[in-house]
Amino acid sequence: MRILITNDDGINAPGLQVLAAIADELAGPDGEVWTVAPAFEQSGVAHSISYTHPMMIAKMGPRSFAAEGSPADCVMAGLHDVMKDAPPDLVLSGVNRGNNSAENALYSGTLGGAMEAALQGLPAIALSQYYGPRNFGIDNPFDAAAEHGADVVRRILRASPESDQDYRLFFNVNFPPVPAAEVKGIKVTTQGFRQGTHFGVEPHSSPSGRRFLWIKGGNQQITTAPGSDAAANLDGYVSVTPMRADLTAHEVLNTMKAIE
Repeated sequence: MRILITNDDGINAPGLQVLAAIADELAGPDGEVWTVAPAFEQSGVAHSISYTHPMMIAKMGPRSFAAEGSPADCVMAGLHDVMKDAPPDLVLSGVNRGNNSAENALYSGTLGGAMEAALQGLPAIALSQYYGPRNFGIDNPFDAAAEHGADVVRRILRASPESDQDYRLFFNVNFPPVPAAEVKGIKVTTQGFRQGTHFGVEPHSSPSGRRFLWIKGGNQQITTAPGSDAAANLDGYVSVTPMRADLTAHEVLNTMKAIE
């Protein structure tokens, strides 16, 4: 198996090293793992692309490249430049430092990379490690992802249905905020919504008097509805959420026909 990996935390991020180990296990001795990752952190860029300016790409080592762009840019660079003569069988994005459950998924560059791969017609999985009081201070906060990642990906690939739909499936995987030994299992979930919390801004003034705004997230320990991602994660389960890039609200199409 040939696997392309990327992330949004940057090519030097520890989560990318965890993902490389997962990919190596999946690819096997006869496979190949290729890395095209952002040269600098790209957290929160979602599915953005560098449409109005070029990006530099540099070889960092064997099958390893850094691109000055978003995760979606990196996937395109991998498919249409770095691996153009022999495309990958699978694209993995992550392992993100922090969860991409619930509304976080909409901001996530990690998911943006997986989404771009799906739009390009390839199987794609985004992997993220939830942080919380039970794993934040341990020696390896990516312990759950490192221990269970390869098995989760294998299960998804075995169970994923064949589809000829224009918007191909991709998968959002979040490992719970617990040590690997405390992971209870896997739950297939919907995307949740954290009630009463959201992203916002915090103003600060520089020594020169200029005003700056820091973007900050809400409380990540708030659970979501039963059967949804963050609820499963906070209960100790790995969440697997099937997703598509189709943003149509299909359930209201008939209702809205009244305006025609």
